[in-house]
Amino acid sequence: MDLGWLGGDVWRYASLPVISAVVGYATNLVALRMMFYPIEFRGVLRPYLGWQGIVPRKASKMTGVAVDTLTDALINEHEIFSRIDSEEIGAVLDGPMRREIDAMAESIMMRHHPWLWSHLPSVVKARIKHRLKVRTGRIVAAVNHDMRANLTYLFDLDGMIVRALVREKELLNQIFLQTGHAEFVFIARSGLVFGFMFGLVQMAAWLVWHGWWLLPLFGLLVGWATNWLALKMIFSPRRARRIGPWRIQGLFFRRQSEVAEDYGRLVAERVLTPGALIEELLHGPYADKLHAMVRAEVDQAIDEALAVSRPGVGWTLGALDYEQIKAEAEAETIARMPDVVANAEPYLRRVLRIRETLTERLRGLTPHQFEAMLRPAFEEDEWILVAVGAALGMAVGWFQLIVVFYDVFAERFGALF
Repeated sequence: MDLGWLGGDVWRYASLPVISAVVGYATNLVALRMMFYPIEFRGVLRPYLGWQGIVPRKASKMTGVAVDTLTDALINEHEIFSRIDSEEIGAVLDGPMRREIDAMAESIMMRHHPWLWSHLPSVVKARIKHRLKVRTGRIVAAVNHDMRANLTYLFDLDGMIVRALVREKELLNQIFLQTGHAEFVFIARSGLVFGFMFGLVQMAAWLVWHGWWLLPLFGLLVGWATNWLALKMIFSPRRARRIGPWRIQGLFFRRQSEVAEDYGRLVAERVLTPGALIEELLHGPYADKLHAMVRAEVDQAIDEALAVSRPGVGWTLGALDYEQIKAEAEAETIARMPDVVANAEPYLRRVLRIRETLTERLRGLTPHQFEAMLRPAFEEDEWILVAVGAALGMAVGWFQLIVVFYDVFAERFGALF
């Protein structure tokens, strides 16, 4: 084959693999970006004219997969709360609860019966406060015992995770982006390598055939193939295979230990935090049941504390006043609970060991279970990533034909300018 006719146009032919490499990189990068952003739909006539990232658009489904992985294979609410020792948590909360009860007793009695409370002998007031404080440990132990016995009705771990991730779509994005960061970098960079290799084939074909269709066609193939190959290399094969001296395994599975560390850290720091668990208990859908338990214990504590002084003050308070004081004490105890229980966060972080547990168990998952962590973000809409790459690649192919090889375009379609 006589290549002398290339003449001074060598740069145009040499540009083919370079542009193809750029196309492969750019299409992969754009496809990845479209997976996660924008977080909210942008455009008009939803969902037809505009776009929303695949992961935030399918937040409910993606979250369901994440919840199934967490609560079915890694940890559940019964295990979490079984790690909390009643005596230890009671000791942690004893000081804060005693301070709150002391302040509550003064506040409530001064509001309802300031004269009576002011004129009670100090020894009587001290005995009342002392008996209330002694009861605090029993309140914590009783509530903790009742919680474990009725955990299914008091705490919804699945619902807590779903609400957190659906509410914060950026957090859902971060779970995928951080656990799969190496794979996403590989997808982008592999587009550069695969694109260049396809470009060499494209250049050779262009030297032989000057068909106008060749550049758009190769652009489409490069955009499609680089995305498809990258996804294949991430998730296939699941288990390591030996081919001669080489060990072949999907990149995601090869990094299972590292991914487990990232996932465990992110979930422990952003989702299953002691603060989030406390918030779910105190303000979640089943909080009213916990509050009922607390009210019952506070009611009994007040009865016991005032029993010693009822002969002297009972006639002054009266039955109606006495019930009102108890009701107010119950309500104020519940209102102060978040501040009191917040003191237990360091203890809970130490004994729950969420990060360590998740990391250890993620490392022990089977390849099939491990794949379910990240693959759902791709699997159902993989065709979109590939189609976007193909469309962008074809557009660049037309750009090459019009700008770099304008003479071929003009010969087939006529001059544009």
